[in-house]
Amino acid sequence: MDSTIGLLGRKVGMTQIFDAEGAAIPVTVIQLGENIVTQKMTADKHGYVAVQVGGFVVKEKRLNKPELGGLKKAELPPLKPLREYRVTEHDALNVGDELKADELLKEGMLVDVQGTSIGKGFQGTIKRWHHHRGPMAHGSKFHRSMGSIGAGTTPGRVFRGLHMPGQMGNKTATTRHLTIVRVDAEKRLVLIKGAVPGSDGGLVMIKASKTKWNP
Repeated sequence: MDSTIGLLGRKVGMTQIFDAEGAAIPVTVIQLGENIVTQKMTADKHGYVAVQVGGFVVKEKRLNKPELGGLKKAELPPLKPLREYRVTEHDALNVGDELKADELLKEGMLVDVQGTSIGKGFQGTIKRWHHHRGPMAHGSKFHRSMGSIGAGTTPGRVFRGLHMPGQMGNKTATTRHLTIVRVDAEKRLVLIKGAVPGSDGGLVMIKASKTKWNP
């Protein structure tokens, strides 16, 4: 099966397990969804080769009419979210097939985990960009403010891309080269060493890392 296909799941939380030597390993527990193939894109009809995968079975009211109509036409339950994966070939996959965790993921392999980072709201440059603060003594009037954002007459403007206060977090983030510690295909659970992006209950996508040393 193509290694570029990812599995959709939800972050349950973090815990620790112990290896054979008794060392504690911090792991993130991922609860995988149904991960059912809902559509196949072909080069002749769509101009590219890909498969669409549905994550979790949900209520019909959580889908819009085009999504729901396509799933009913394929005689599939309402699934959300729907994600497309470009593949080299998909002859081995058919609409309605369920992607198995033990076929795509193996213990010890490296994976990239994508999720939505925890939103921090509107933050200043010290927290958002790790800027240094000014002196905290009584005489100082510069503590946590931004400081200069550019020269005056020349260039007479603020350069694009300057680090400034603003919305922090709540963006798509990917943590790469994480190690899979354990896969429970029956319960659809994956234990990954270390932390992954997002809050508990957040949607994540697991894909095999494209590295030459991936077992």
